[in-house]
Amino acid sequence: MLELFTNTLTLLQTNIAFYLVSVGLVSLCIGSFLNVVIYRLPIQLQYEWQTECKLLLAEHLTGSNGEDNRPTFNLAFPNSHCPKCQTSLKWWHNIPLVSWLLLKGRCGFCQTSISIRYPLIEVLTATMSVVVAWHFGPTEKALLYIVIGWALIALTFIDVDHMLLPDQITLPLVWVALLAATLNITIAPQEAIIGAAVGYLSLWSVFWLFKLVTGKEGMGYGDFKLMAVFGALLGWEYILQIVLLSSVVGAVIGSIQLAVQGKDSATPIPFGPYIAAAGWIAMLFGPQIQSWYFGMLQL
Repeated sequence: MLELFTNTLTLLQTNIAFYLVSVGLVSLCIGSFLNVVIYRLPIQLQYEWQTECKLLLAEHLTGSNGEDNRPTFNLAFPNSHCPKCQTSLKWWHNIPLVSWLLLKGRCGFCQTSISIRYPLIEVLTATMSVVVAWHFGPTEKALLYIVIGWALIALTFIDVDHMLLPDQITLPLVWVALLAATLNITIAPQEAIIGAAVGYLSLWSVFWLFKLVTGKEGMGYGDFKLMAVFGALLGWEYILQIVLLSSVVGAVIGSIQLAVQGKDSATPIPFGPYIAAAGWIAMLFGPQIQSWYFGMLQL
């Protein structure tokens, strides 16, 4: 087994084309799984919150023993099925991207249209992973950033759909970033700890200042935790860059979105996707952006 691993690693390091294709194909499959996470995790959390609320309020649940008799619903069960006709999908219906193209974007049973977002997320996952793989080569940092990129995609679309950044994803990312620092994959452990604290407190401070001035909550706690992830990965020096980039992009795209949808400017919009995008860019091009920015200041 060790020899197989060593030979595979050597092949990846010496054959860049094989390395990039392998990353792309694996990430395409991961993108298919991310579609499941994006759809099911918020529903699973909602079920759990409802059960906890009923227990706290001492209400009787459906079962005679106070148990919830709803069918099992998590990332593994039930099997993949059409949301319209509820028919379980065959294995060939779940081939990333290929199945959607062969089925012409429709269910193989009831012919209901399947959203193009599913294959787009798969392609996005593969594309982002290949970009990271190309940028860092076959290294431990590339693997780390690819996995973080997968998580960022899930967080982005969950936040778009539900205005939610689940702790089940953000908190493990914080620990992964801190552990990566202790393994000398990213920055020094002390810098990672300080970065996580500064990242969290940067938006936490803005949140409370805004709330004291307006009496309203301008963002969610999930945004603080996501910023802590990037602080732990990159260090406190990159927090300002990520905040500024995400704020500018969020303001522009958010304003356009509200205008197109005809909604009021007071309508809340998710900030997590812009933090995720800005953080991912900083992961790849942070030093170059820093150099350009400080170079402009000297001018």
